[in-house]
Amino acid sequence: MTPLEALKIGARAYFAGDKAGAVDPLHYAAEHGQPLAAWKLGQMYSVGDGVKEDDLRAFRYYSQVASSYSEDRRDSPSPALVADSIVALGTYYVTGIGDSPVKPNVAKARQLFAYAASYFGDADAQYNLGNLYLQEDAKRQAARWLKLAAMKGHVSAQAKFGELLYNSANLQHGKLVGLQWMTLARRQASHPQDDWIVKLHEKAFALASEGERRTAAEWADQWLVRHDKAQSVASSN
Repeated sequence: MTPLEALKIGARAYFAGDKAGAVDPLHYAAEHGQPLAAWKLGQMYSVGDGVKEDDLRAFRYYSQVASSYSEDRRDSPSPALVADSIVALGTYYVTGIGDSPVKPNVAKARQLFAYAASYFGDADAQYNLGNLYLQEDAKRQAARWLKLAAMKGHVSAQAKFGELLYNSANLQHGKLVGLQWMTLARRQASHPQDDWIVKLHEKAFALASEGERRTAAEWADQWLVRHDKAQSVASSN
């Protein structure tokens, strides 16, 4: 069995609902140089999807994907897989992995996020990098990266960028722009983990005038229409 055949067998088993049956062929494929298999195993071990949750194993699989990337190699993994793996590694370095050699290292996390944010233009990396700067009260750098992610449709970045503008602006116009971004994020907050976005928006909305609320809502509608059109054009090309 070739590594590619093992990858296909594992993928078929996984998507058929036999996640336990997918593990061995994916392991074989990953160990023999299939980055897509390594990336999928990283995902599975990071959340306990069909396997026992094991962050260190996930870290090692993500590292395998990240280290295998080279523009000069035809068999190099796709940039999207590499960027996602680098972001996952950065996230692990933010908190560390208990009882393992992977200790908290914010400087390393920032380096990884910055690489994926700059080189690959990855929205998750841009958001995470902006968040790190925000925690360090480096608002100018935070705004730069959060805005880049927000413009790509990253909902959490839209909320954080909006909050940053709203709380930092000295002029009413700046606060209105911040409210507009928070309103946009609220429109798209559809998951239980997005509850913080809803509360953030409600707090700002309660302080806004009726005219400001209406303007923010209109702008959010217009932005979504433009963004959806741009996405449609991009997917058709």
